[in-house]
Amino acid sequence: TIMDPRHSAQDVPRCDLCETATVHSYCGYCHVNLCKPCVVDHISDGYDQHKIVPFKKRRSTLIYPKCKIHLHKTCEFQCENCNNILICSSCVTSVQHRSHTFVEVTKVYKAKKEVIEKDKVQLENLISPTYEEIASDLEEQLANLDGGYEKLTTTISIQGEQWHRAIDIVINKMKTEICEIKVTHRDILQKHLDEIKQIQSLIQQTLLALGELEKSTEVSPTIEYSSKIREFRKLPPKVKVVMPTFIPNPIDQEKMYSLFGKITPLSTATEDNVLPLNQPKTSVRELLDEPKLVATIQSGHNIIRNVTCLNEDRIWTSGRTNEIQCFNIKGSLLQTITTKSEKFPNDIEVDSDGDLLYSDWKNRTVNKVINGQTEELIKLQGWRPYNLCVTSTGDLLLTMYCDDETQSKVVRYSGSTEKQTIQFDDEGKPLYSGNITIKYITENRNHDICVTDFWAGAVVVVNEDGKLRWRYTGHPSFTKNRCRCTGHSSITKTQPFRPRGITTDSQSRILTADKDNHCIHILNQNGQFLRYIDNCDLKDPFGLCVDNNDNLFVCDFNEGYVKKIRYLK
Repeated sequence: TIMDPRHSAQDVPRCDLCETATVHSYCGYCHVNLCKPCVVDHISDGYDQHKIVPFKKRRSTLIYPKCKIHLHKTCEFQCENCNNILICSSCVTSVQHRSHTFVEVTKVYKAKKEVIEKDKVQLENLISPTYEEIASDLEEQLANLDGGYEKLTTTISIQGEQWHRAIDIVINKMKTEICEIKVTHRDILQKHLDEIKQIQSLIQQTLLALGELEKSTEVSPTIEYSSKIREFRKLPPKVKVVMPTFIPNPIDQEKMYSLFGKITPLSTATEDNVLPLNQPKTSVRELLDEPKLVATIQSGHNIIRNVTCLNEDRIWTSGRTNEIQCFNIKGSLLQTITTKSEKFPNDIEVDSDGDLLYSDWKNRTVNKVINGQTEELIKLQGWRPYNLCVTSTGDLLLTMYCDDETQSKVVRYSGSTEKQTIQFDDEGKPLYSGNITIKYITENRNHDICVTDFWAGAVVVVNEDGKLRWRYTGHPSFTKNRCRCTGHSSITKTQPFRPRGITTDSQSRILTADKDNHCIHILNQNGQFLRYIDNCDLKDPFGLCVDNNDNLFVCDFNEGYVKKIRYLK
């Protein structure tokens, strides 16, 4: 078969007209390759309309799409009023596009090229190497798997020899259990490795596509390019599988199996692994032995309920007045916003851009304040908004209750569009109490959704899909000596657990305010109690937030203070 010399990688480019001579020039108007003799013939029908450039510079000539209405013209404009369709100069003056706003295609093309270049740099220099690191870690765990489990079986064998033949059956049973756990362990690691490999393959495919787009001069594919960086930046959870351990017991013939030893179950946990924009990965930070009160801010509210901030430069607060106030860490008032309804807001939140959002129970709205101007973002019917939070992906999570106060639910919004409703468990039972009571909400770093249900006396945690993970209903009270679990001094907790504010930190720990017991509970991402914060002169802790540096800000309800507490090393 004779290969087309114009497309053969083993031959020099040929003229598209005579198909024999070596190409010399390129017509940017007709998009054809030309040899020297054919240039004259090609432009004979109209010199001015052709754009002849040296063949090596052909990439500098943009290939505009043809107008679908005026077939003899190319599209050099984009109409912003008509879903950004491409149009020609004749369309611009037509009745259909009268008074519309137009953008030159070259500007859109240039902007998209910049996005393509940035995406390629991020994929090559940041995202792809990160996936390589994750894959390498999983491969290392798999490589060390046999050695770790061999140590376990050896330990069991040594213990078994001391028990003689009478307990051989127990030894064999436990070895079988270890093998089963090993299979599960391997499957978990392999599953996550396969997922990483699949995403890596998608990244490489995307890189190839971006490479083609980067070289391409075709306008339509370039403008139609949609960035997938947000999807790739949302890294999969980092797998931490804790090896089981063998715990030997003294010999007891009657309770041979239970006393021979104990194999801890395979522990699998995931931690948030979202790649932050222009920030290094979060390092492990342990709890301080004793949390420290760093600063106290007088808010000016007689009663203070809510606090939110990204950093200590701008700390927003609200109470039971129609004013939402912004302070710096020194307590200087920077800004005051008045709610549209003239009623106090149920909750306040700051998005990633630093813009303020607040829920207004009177108007049934969620509002956004941009440059001092309040815009209505969400308007409810039959329901009233309560507490809210902005997720790591920019969505809005909102707790709400119905007008007859019999139902509550969590709704996820993208802008003002409802995306997800979380209300019932797998058995059709309500996840949350229906009363008009506090239901503060936050998203953990592993994308769990955490809600404080005041009336139920519980912290209710569901995963990203709305499936119930666990409930926390408080921790047994300690006497006023030394806490047996944590070692720090603790006051007896005598009142029922009724959680108010809730927040999470960079370590996926969950903090919730226990106003009636004058303390804050710290839990891990699986709902296990870690410790109390019950010093720092806390009287009535209510609203909570953690800034980007893991500083804890606490509203002292009846005191009107916001207290900054450092609780991590």
